[in-house]
Amino acid sequence: MDRGHQGLHTKLLATLGPAITAGDYPPGSVLRTGELEERFGVSRTVVREVVRVLESMHLVESRRRVGVTVLPAEEWNVFDPQVIRWRMAGADRPRQLRSLTTLRSAIEPVAAGLAARNASPEECAEITRHVLEMVATSHGHQLDAYLVHDIAFHRTVLRASGNEMFARLGDVVSEVLSARTRHQVMFDDPDPAAVTLHVQVAEAIRARDAERAERLTREITEGALRELDILAP
Repeated sequence: MDRGHQGLHTKLLATLGPAITAGDYPPGSVLRTGELEERFGVSRTVVREVVRVLESMHLVESRRRVGVTVLPAEEWNVFDPQVIRWRMAGADRPRQLRSLTTLRSAIEPVAAGLAARNASPEECAEITRHVLEMVATSHGHQLDAYLVHDIAFHRTVLRASGNEMFARLGDVVSEVLSARTRHQVMFDDPDPAAVTLHVQVAEAIRARDAERAERLTREITEGALRELDILAP
């Protein structure tokens, strides 16, 4: 795919995806290939490629003689990182943040308990390294730097659980944490109490204290839900 073709593909996808998830094209709407070509000034090949991507996310369904039909939200692949990003950028952001943070509160505490049992020495060291970097960047309005290590911390805990299903949720958690920073659903500096809890989770995992790791992680996710009550009611 040449650069110009790829640019048109990216631009069309970045237009249609957010428009569908925002409800600009309600469920049942039919997108005509020819109309899309004319409206966006792209080739039929570009339109077909973008439609295939949207189909893979279950946002649309393409049928011969009917066209490209927008599917209802219940059909969407809501775990797809791109779909999450598009929904986070729209008016539905508060509900999306709460939905995903509730998912985190159900999964991450259990994952942390499993990590305390299953993490390798290398994973324990990785978790500790990232939490120390979180502490170092938790003040002085360094949210972007903090985010890098916050994401890495949670990804590593999910992976260290030894459960491949939990590990695959790393992308979902990454999108939630990124959206909070990108859309300013965060205080200027992370809550010091939450940072301390992350340190204590790392210590509990290293000490193989599964019960404590699970309890402390539940405190983190419950705190994140309380923050949403203030920042994204």
